[in-house]
Amino acid sequence: MKKEAAVLLAISQAGFAGQVTSSSEHRVSVAVTVYNDGRGLVREERSVDLAAGVNQVRFMDVAQQIQAPTVRVAPIEGAPFNVLEQNYEFDLLSPEKLLDKFVGQTITLVQQKIANNSTVEESVEAKLLSNNAGTVWEIGGKIVVNPGYSRMVFPNVPDNLIAKPTLIWQIEAPRAGKRTIEASYITGGMQWSADYVLSLDPAEERAGLQGWVTINNNSGASYKDARLKLVAGDVHKAQPPSRLEFKDEMRQNMPMAAGGIPFQEESLFEYHLYTLERPSTIKNAQTKQIQLLQAEGIGISKDYVLNGGTQYFQSAWSGPPTKEKVAVFIRFKNTEATPGLGQPMPKGIIRVFKKDRSGSPQLIGEDNIDHTPRNEEIELELGNAFDIVAERRQTDFRHLTNLPGSVFESAHEIKIRNQKDTPVTVRVVEPLGGEWTMLETSLPNKKTAAFESQWDVPVAAGGETMLTYRVRVKY
Repeated sequence: MKKEAAVLLAISQAGFAGQVTSSSEHRVSVAVTVYNDGRGLVREERSVDLAAGVNQVRFMDVAQQIQAPTVRVAPIEGAPFNVLEQNYEFDLLSPEKLLDKFVGQTITLVQQKIANNSTVEESVEAKLLSNNAGTVWEIGGKIVVNPGYSRMVFPNVPDNLIAKPTLIWQIEAPRAGKRTIEASYITGGMQWSADYVLSLDPAEERAGLQGWVTINNNSGASYKDARLKLVAGDVHKAQPPSRLEFKDEMRQNMPMAAGGIPFQEESLFEYHLYTLERPSTIKNAQTKQIQLLQAEGIGISKDYVLNGGTQYFQSAWSGPPTKEKVAVFIRFKNTEATPGLGQPMPKGIIRVFKKDRSGSPQLIGEDNIDHTPRNEEIELELGNAFDIVAERRQTDFRHLTNLPGSVFESAHEIKIRNQKDTPVTVRVVEPLGGEWTMLETSLPNKKTAAFESQWDVPVAAGGETMLTYRVRVKY
């Protein structure tokens, strides 16, 4: 502790042996790892020339949303050094902050006027008294509020205002010479997500799939020719959050990256890492898309599903039949048997298209998927069937008080009409909600879960099928 105090005292008394400014022009390389929770890990190598002794190194062009406690700096080439102190300067220069710094001081106000068909400038010295919801000045012994001058001339920029966010290190070097240093930090303002386009064939039996990675960079810095990596998975984030929180702001530029070598995937702890096998420039305030996968000839199955509710089995329902929607699902398996598939698919939105008679693709539905490992099935809910109508009616209800517990017996009929030109099979799923016994049924049923019964109801083209059943449920 005494040695450290002596070093810091020497710094304050004798100044620095060297003053080094490092910008993005001094980068040797940069790598960016983007997480899908709003964070990015930046690792860059730069060349610096240190003097023997204690140097002040200004490390510029870092992200505005940098999380300062995560910064790490170390030499990777050249003699070792010791980092004595680190500061993150983020009080950025702006007209408002410049005015705040000059409250109580005198500056020059310049006004343009037209005289004899020419523009002339008049200057006046004014003392700034306040900059709070407007400016208050002392000019010529009088107090003036918001004077209408065309510009203000300041004598200098205060030392504590900077144009760019900057890391400032005090580095003690045992001897002079050039070093290659590695600096890494976590920043907010970086986000990536996966988006997919699934195109159905006319028979709705096969499909092609394109996957795209969308990267949003609002970190406040650009990364030229970066080695890009993406982490897919739910990485735990410690609380409370950093004071520099990610703001999800969509920007305008959306360049579509050209085709090329796709991402290479590998396991990383309990997550998956995707590495782009070529450098890519990630500009600030930019949305970039890069292709993730492409597959053709994917086998598709389509399901029509009518989902019930537990309320139908706990109380009496009277009146006319209730009309219910029949949902449409499609399924496919993420298997390597289909070229282009069989790799972990990051969570995102799959948008499904089908061409109309003129050959124009039309959106027919979209759904979210979670992180999906290889060889797992993907199910997408696309909407409700237009030409399939279901009607439900409760035909009997009894509360069996002679039996222990709350026991209800009810009878139901579900009428399904198919106005399509092709036959369909509608899966009826009834969440009975208790210990149940099927007493009667017009079609075979399956117990697919502890509290659930399921029927596959075939309906001919232009036809109608009636499902009837009686069930006893104990709660």
